[in-house]
Amino acid sequence: MTMPPALARFLAAVEARDASAASACFADGAPYANVPHPPVVGPDGVRDMLAPVLDRSEHVRWEIVTSALTERRCFLERVDRFVIDGREYAVACTAVVEIDPAADRITAFRDYVDLGEWRARLAEACTP
Repeated sequence: MTMPPALARFLAAVEARDASAASACFADGAPYANVPHPPVVGPDGVRDMLAPVLDRSEHVRWEIVTSALTERRCFLERVDRFVIDGREYAVACTAVVEIDPAADRITAFRDYVDLGEWRARLAEACTP
């Protein structure tokens, strides 16, 4: 199975550091949760969540380590790499993504990351 088009567009938009294009891949009302934080909802919520880190980054690469894909659900084990002020910050992450293939939109996105590791690695880079 190849990656569903909506998910492929989302990942390409993240790597292009384009929060608006990334959020356009989401259905209205679709939750995006960085577990254990409460989810943001819909394209506007996704854009507002992604924009600060994408805008701050000079380069972004979400490296897919392992994937399991169906038409409606995708599991992605990733290493998220952000280059900020010339320094790379890499954090392991796992996502479960739900897709509506008829609408070609993401209907739910759950990222699971060790928040202690995330904060330890990116806190200084994301502080203004």
